[in-house]
Amino acid sequence: MLELTGISKRYAVGGQQVQALDSVSLKFDKGTFSSIVGPSGAGKSTLLHVLGTLDTPDSGDVVFEGRSVSDLGDDALSEFRRNTMGFVFQFFNLLPAMSAWENVALPSLLDGGTLRKAKPRAMELLEMVDLADRAAHRPSEMSGGQMQRVAVARALMMDPPVILADEPSGNLDTKSGEQLMGLLSDIAHDTERPRVVITVTHNMDAAAATDRIITLRDGVVRSDEPGGGQ
Repeated sequence: MLELTGISKRYAVGGQQVQALDSVSLKFDKGTFSSIVGPSGAGKSTLLHVLGTLDTPDSGDVVFEGRSVSDLGDDALSEFRRNTMGFVFQFFNLLPAMSAWENVALPSLLDGGTLRKAKPRAMELLEMVDLADRAAHRPSEMSGGQMQRVAVARALMMDPPVILADEPSGNLDTKSGEQLMGLLSDIAHDTERPRVVITVTHNMDAAAATDRIITLRDGVVRSDEPGGGQ
């Protein structure tokens, strides 16, 4: 479903060129939960940003369902990203003045919808992540684990086939982190709506809960092995 072919990316740092990714080729099928691991500076976040079309590679191609997206214009790329990719970040990125359900509904507003029309779907998603009773609460009234589950619900608002999570358990305690990884696994393996779910993590225990563990080092895929997930 989602494929990278020969992806390379360099950055200028302090007057020097740093090779963040070097001819990376990977394929991700729907119904799978994959983790990307490796030391700091290995290229993990760059890889996730390229997968999510948030960053443009210097060479290589990003292919979704057999179609290259690398040459899409800005407007077409924004529309593709909005309807195809759901993002979950380490620091939640919830709007503090909005309630849980309003934060979940936010992608619909960015797509031209209204809060009133989006509320039923937002409430359905909060029910799915076991937070329906916190729908009216603002982020400051929720725990880290609850905020991250709200962020997962928000990522699902537009019903995207791909979920990308950057260190989603990095700010959570062990129990909340395990619950979150279980939730992401359930989302990937949903029999009615299987998705591609990819997470970047430093936590090898979290990675072990995924179906596949991809190890990056110096911008190169060093190993690609089964994990302990479904």
